[in-house]
Amino acid sequence: MADQFKKFNDMEFFLDMQRCIGCHSCEMACAECETNGETSMIHIHYVDRRETVQTTVQVCMHCDDPICANVCPADAIVKDEFGIVHSADVSKCIGCANCVLSCPFGVPQIPDQNALLMMKCNMCYDRTSVGLKPMCATVCPSGALTFDTKENVAKKRPNSTPIKKFIFGEEVVTTKVNLMMPKGSEEIKVF
Repeated sequence: MADQFKKFNDMEFFLDMQRCIGCHSCEMACAECETNGETSMIHIHYVDRRETVQTTVQVCMHCDDPICANVCPADAIVKDEFGIVHSADVSKCIGCANCVLSCPFGVPQIPDQNALLMMKCNMCYDRTSVGLKPMCATVCPSGALTFDTKENVAKKRPNSTPIKKFIFGEEVVTTKVNLMMPKGSEEIKVF
Protein backbone atom coordinates (compact mmCIF):
# COMPACT_ATOMS: atom_id res chain seq x y z
CA MET A 1 0.00 0.00 0.00
CA ALA A 2 2.91 2.39 0.70
CA ASP A 3 4.14 2.00 -2.90
CA GLN A 4 0.67 2.77 -4.25
CA PHE A 5 0.43 5.85 -2.01
CA LYS A 6 3.83 7.10 -3.26
CA LYS A 7 2.86 6.47 -6.88
CA PHE A 8 -0.40 8.39 -6.39
CA ASN A 9 1.42 11.33 -4.80
CA ASP A 10 3.93 11.53 -7.69
CA MET A 11 1.19 11.67 -10.31
CA GLU A 12 -0.70 14.84 -11.20
CA PHE A 13 -3.64 15.67 -13.43
CA PHE A 14 -2.97 18.00 -16.38
CA LEU A 15 -5.62 19.70 -18.48
CA ASP A 16 -4.63 21.20 -21.84
CA MET A 17 -7.57 22.99 -23.49
CA GLN A 18 -5.62 23.57 -26.73
CA ARG A 19 -5.42 19.81 -27.28
CA CYS A 20 -9.13 19.04 -26.82
CA ILE A 21 -10.58 17.79 -30.12
CA GLY A 22 -14.14 17.35 -28.87
CA CYS A 23 -14.24 13.59 -29.41
CA HIS A 24 -16.22 13.00 -26.17
CA SER A 25 -14.14 9.91 -25.33
CA CYS A 26 -13.56 11.27 -21.83
CA GLU A 27 -17.30 11.69 -21.23
CA MET A 28 -18.02 8.14 -22.40
CA ALA A 29 -15.23 6.66 -20.27
CA CYS A 30 -16.38 8.63 -17.24
CA ALA A 31 -19.96 7.42 -17.68
CA GLU A 32 -18.70 3.83 -17.70
CA CYS A 33 -17.19 4.24 -14.23
CA GLU A 34 -19.16 2.13 -11.76
CA THR A 35 -19.18 4.81 -9.06
CA ASN A 36 -20.90 7.41 -11.30
CA GLY A 37 -24.10 5.53 -11.99
CA GLU A 38 -23.58 5.85 -15.77
CA THR A 39 -23.45 9.65 -15.53
CA SER A 40 -20.44 11.51 -16.88
CA MET A 41 -18.77 13.78 -14.36
CA ILE A 42 -16.68 15.45 -17.07
CA HIS A 43 -18.16 17.70 -19.76
CA ILE A 44 -17.19 18.94 -23.21
CA HIS A 45 -18.26 22.46 -24.19
CA TYR A 46 -18.00 24.35 -27.47
CA VAL A 47 -16.19 27.69 -27.22
CA ASP A 48 -18.40 29.39 -29.83
CA ARG A 49 -20.18 26.88 -32.03
CA ARG A 50 -21.09 29.49 -34.68
CA GLU A 51 -17.48 30.57 -35.13
CA THR A 52 -15.28 27.56 -34.40
CA VAL A 53 -15.20 23.84 -33.72
CA GLN A 54 -12.89 24.47 -30.71
CA THR A 55 -14.01 22.63 -27.62
CA THR A 56 -13.00 22.71 -23.98
CA VAL A 57 -13.17 20.00 -21.39
CA GLN A 58 -14.50 20.71 -17.90
CA VAL A 59 -13.29 18.69 -14.92
CA CYS A 60 -13.24 19.43 -11.23
CA MET A 61 -10.12 21.43 -10.40
CA HIS A 62 -9.98 20.00 -6.84
CA CYS A 63 -9.33 23.33 -5.12
CA ASP A 64 -6.93 23.48 -2.18
CA ASP A 65 -9.61 25.35 -0.23
CA PRO A 66 -12.81 24.07 -1.91
CA ILE A 67 -15.56 26.68 -1.81
CA CYS A 68 -18.12 23.97 -2.65
CA ALA A 69 -17.29 22.21 0.63
CA ASN A 70 -17.08 25.48 2.56
CA VAL A 71 -20.63 26.53 1.63
CA CYS A 72 -22.22 23.11 2.17
CA PRO A 73 -24.55 23.45 5.20
CA ALA A 74 -24.76 19.66 5.59
CA ASP A 75 -20.99 18.95 5.47
CA ALA A 76 -21.72 16.55 2.61
CA ILE A 77 -18.66 17.53 0.55
CA VAL A 78 -15.22 16.65 1.85
CA LYS A 79 -11.63 16.96 0.68
CA ASP A 80 -9.51 13.93 1.58
CA GLU A 81 -5.86 13.62 2.57
CA PHE A 82 -4.87 13.24 -1.12
CA GLY A 83 -6.45 16.60 -2.04
CA ILE A 84 -9.42 15.05 -3.81
CA VAL A 85 -12.72 16.90 -3.36
CA HIS A 86 -15.42 14.24 -3.46
CA SER A 87 -19.02 14.33 -4.71
CA ALA A 88 -21.61 14.94 -2.04
CA ASP A 89 -22.20 12.16 0.47
CA VAL A 90 -25.59 10.68 -0.44
CA SER A 91 -26.59 10.33 3.21
CA LYS A 92 -25.90 14.02 3.94
CA CYS A 93 -26.60 16.05 0.75
CA ILE A 94 -29.81 18.08 1.02
CA GLY A 95 -29.77 19.28 -2.60
CA CYS A 96 -29.55 22.99 -1.70
CA ALA A 97 -27.23 23.69 -4.70
CA ASN A 98 -24.99 26.07 -2.74
CA CYS A 99 -22.01 24.19 -4.20
CA VAL A 100 -23.34 24.55 -7.74
CA LEU A 101 -23.77 28.31 -7.33
CA SER A 102 -20.46 28.96 -5.57
CA CYS A 103 -17.91 27.01 -7.63
CA PRO A 104 -15.79 29.50 -9.60
CA PHE A 105 -15.20 26.83 -12.27
CA GLY A 106 -18.89 25.85 -12.64
CA VAL A 107 -18.21 22.18 -11.98
CA PRO A 108 -20.70 20.72 -9.45
CA GLN A 109 -24.04 19.73 -10.95
CA ILE A 110 -27.31 18.27 -9.80
CA PRO A 111 -28.04 16.13 -12.88
CA ASP A 112 -31.15 14.43 -11.52
CA GLN A 113 -33.60 17.03 -10.20
CA ASN A 114 -35.61 14.27 -8.50
CA ALA A 115 -32.64 12.96 -6.51
CA LEU A 116 -31.26 16.45 -5.69
CA LEU A 117 -27.75 15.13 -5.19
CA MET A 118 -24.62 17.04 -6.18
CA MET A 119 -22.25 15.07 -8.38
CA LYS A 120 -18.87 15.99 -9.83
CA CYS A 121 -15.54 14.55 -10.87
CA ASN A 122 -13.69 12.84 -8.02
CA MET A 123 -10.63 12.12 -10.19
CA CYS A 124 -11.67 8.45 -10.35
CA TYR A 125 -10.67 8.01 -6.74
CA ASP A 126 -11.49 4.32 -6.90
CA ARG A 127 -8.75 4.02 -9.56
CA THR A 128 -6.20 6.68 -8.59
CA SER A 129 -6.11 5.56 -4.96
CA VAL A 130 -4.72 2.20 -6.13
CA GLY A 131 -2.24 3.67 -8.61
CA LEU A 132 -4.34 3.64 -11.79
CA LYS A 133 -5.00 6.61 -14.06
CA PRO A 134 -8.41 8.32 -14.15
CA MET A 135 -10.64 6.85 -16.87
CA CYS A 136 -10.71 10.07 -18.91
CA ALA A 137 -6.91 10.31 -19.05
CA THR A 138 -6.62 6.70 -20.25
CA VAL A 139 -8.79 7.30 -23.33
CA CYS A 140 -7.95 10.88 -24.37
CA PRO A 141 -6.38 10.52 -27.85
CA SER A 142 -4.97 14.06 -28.03
CA GLY A 143 -3.41 14.34 -24.58
CA ALA A 144 -5.80 17.08 -23.47
CA LEU A 145 -6.22 15.07 -20.26
CA THR A 146 -3.03 13.63 -18.82
CA PHE A 147 -2.25 11.92 -15.52
CA ASP A 148 1.52 11.74 -15.16
CA THR A 149 4.46 13.12 -13.21
CA LYS A 150 5.31 16.80 -13.56
CA GLU A 151 8.75 15.84 -14.86
CA ASN A 152 7.35 13.67 -17.69
CA VAL A 153 4.89 16.35 -18.74
CA ALA A 154 7.65 19.00 -18.75
CA LYS A 155 9.71 16.80 -21.09
CA LYS A 156 6.79 16.14 -23.42
CA ARG A 157 5.55 19.76 -23.47
CA PRO A 158 8.55 22.08 -23.15
CA ASN A 159 6.59 25.08 -24.46
CA SER A 160 3.87 24.84 -21.82
CA THR A 161 3.66 25.72 -18.14
CA PRO A 162 1.27 24.04 -15.66
CA ILE A 163 -0.84 26.60 -13.77
CA LYS A 164 -2.55 25.97 -10.43
CA LYS A 165 -3.28 29.56 -9.41
CA PHE A 166 -6.41 31.37 -10.61
CA ILE A 167 -7.50 34.89 -9.69
CA PHE A 168 -11.22 35.70 -9.75
CA GLY A 169 -11.43 39.43 -9.01
CA GLU A 170 -9.78 39.63 -5.59
CA GLU A 171 -10.21 35.92 -4.81
CA VAL A 172 -7.18 33.65 -5.34
CA VAL A 173 -7.94 29.98 -5.93
CA THR A 174 -5.23 27.31 -6.00
CA THR A 175 -5.96 23.83 -7.30
CA LYS A 176 -4.67 20.28 -7.43
CA VAL A 177 -5.33 20.05 -11.20
CA ASN A 178 -2.82 21.73 -13.53
CA LEU A 179 -4.07 23.82 -16.46
CA MET A 180 -1.48 23.91 -19.25
CA MET A 181 -0.70 27.41 -20.52
CA PRO A 182 2.00 28.99 -22.73
CA LYS A 183 5.52 28.83 -21.25
CA GLY A 184 6.19 31.55 -18.67
CA SER A 185 2.60 31.86 -17.41
CA GLU A 186 2.25 32.07 -13.64
CA GLU A 187 -1.43 32.54 -13.00
CA ILE A 188 -4.74 33.09 -14.72
CA LYS A 189 -6.85 36.17 -14.01
CA VAL A 190 -10.58 35.89 -14.57
CA PHE A 191 -12.70 39.01 -14.19
